[in-house]
Amino acid sequence: MPFRTGLLTEIVRMAMETLRTNKMRSALTILGVVIGITAIVGMTSLVRGFDQSLRNSIKEIGPNTIFIQKFGLTSLGSGAQFRELIKRPNLTIGDAQAIASDTAVIKVSDIWLGGGPGRIVQERIAFGSTRSKLSVIMGATETFAAVNFIKLDAGRFFTGTEVRHRRKVIVLGHNPSLTLFPNTDPIGKTVRIGADHYTVVGVLGKRPSPGGNSGVDDFAVIPETVYQTRYGLDVTHESPGIMKNVMIVAVPQDNVTRDQALQEVETIMRIRHHLKLDQPDDFDLVTQDAALKVWDQVSRAVFLGLFVISSIALLVGGIGVMAIMMISVTERTREIGVRKALGARRREILWQFLIEAGFLTLVGGIIGVAIGAAIGVAIHLVSGFPISLPWWSFALGLGFSASVGIFFGMVPAIKASRLDPIDALRYE
Repeated sequence: MPFRTGLLTEIVRMAMETLRTNKMRSALTILGVVIGITAIVGMTSLVRGFDQSLRNSIKEIGPNTIFIQKFGLTSLGSGAQFRELIKRPNLTIGDAQAIASDTAVIKVSDIWLGGGPGRIVQERIAFGSTRSKLSVIMGATETFAAVNFIKLDAGRFFTGTEVRHRRKVIVLGHNPSLTLFPNTDPIGKTVRIGADHYTVVGVLGKRPSPGGNSGVDDFAVIPETVYQTRYGLDVTHESPGIMKNVMIVAVPQDNVTRDQALQEVETIMRIRHHLKLDQPDDFDLVTQDAALKVWDQVSRAVFLGLFVISSIALLVGGIGVMAIMMISVTERTREIGVRKALGARRREILWQFLIEAGFLTLVGGIIGVAIGAAIGVAIHLVSGFPISLPWWSFALGLGFSASVGIFFGMVPAIKASRLDPIDALRYE
């Protein structure tokens, strides 16, 4: 054991000396490994950060909240053709009212115009000479905040009476409120959207933002009746073949399971759409679990792409390691002959070159881990994009780098160990 420990120490020392005396060649050798490990660590930190942020955002909608859509990612993800999905009937205000009144399992529901898949209306909100960024304008009923689990920072939400009588009132999102009223109470002030004037009755708090995107708070909500008139969106007719941005949101009673609520909502929608028993649903029901399932499919594809790209870089780096180690074996043929003449065994020569190759790529892995982590932290500091740097991503990077060195260093090491000492000593 002392002999082996001493041999290992000597081999590591020789590897460090090789790295020191051949700086440029060593740098070029490990460049591919550095790029591959940088990609693994850097992209893993960003993808995992976004993944955790998006999952938290989805969970904010509540585990039992049900979204009813003409179609969404669940249909598209299942392979349905868009030209068939567009033929589905649009959701109507009658659907929303039926879900709210025809069953006792739903506690509260709402209809959102401009807040789902389809055409999104974006306009600038003005107060005096100050204008906000382009903000999404949504139409909803008085229950918007209740089904969205979003808190009011100031004021109130508009009432059912204001919705029915088409009052021009508005609830500002967090960002427009900060832009238009940085040091002023916005409640009761009048803002403009185009040529229309709206009275501010409330300000919503910050919404959870996947990826640290503050743009999710660039929005405002007006009564759905006003939205229909202002933007010409008729939600009283199904109008199949036309894409309308309409979504219904329902929250079950506290003592009702999600499956019970889904079954009730599905039954009501099938009755309203006159579907027979053998006909499939012509609408989508989306829950937190369904959204997470779709995202799982997307994230798996992203990680697979990351793995393939990183593997290509590591493969290139490994080929470089093999080429350089083959050159090193040729240059050190006489040294190998001397060591064998003095009693070195084949496995000791084999381990010498394997450890040298592994040491080289491990150094590349350490550099790649450092650069990848630095890139992730820099992007987070500059843009606020969430990152995640789990310890296993560092271990994975270092393990990959060392494995590349050992794998691609095997052929040169075997070649070195098989050299005949007499022929090696004669080599010029």
